[in-house]
Amino acid sequence: MENIDKKNRLDEEVFSYRVTKNNTVFIDWYGKQVTILKGKEAEKFLVKMEQASNHKEQQLVMAKVTGNFKRGNEKEASH
Repeated sequence: MENIDKKNRLDEEVFSYRVTKNNTVFIDWYGKQVTILKGKEAEKFLVKMEQASNHKEQQLVMAKVTGNFKRGNEKEASH
């Protein structure tokens, strides 16, 4: 895990998610919606979140699912 998050950005709670009644998952980055998951994709995501052993692993799961945050070139959002 240390080699994945060299700048310790995942120690902060930059990603969050919410689930609707019909199991649609909305993933936010700094409070802004960046990804929507439905169907089997949403189910797989929720299983991974349950299996994550800690907060940092949950942040990593959300970072990977969004796709645009894997390269380390994301810009800091203005809060």
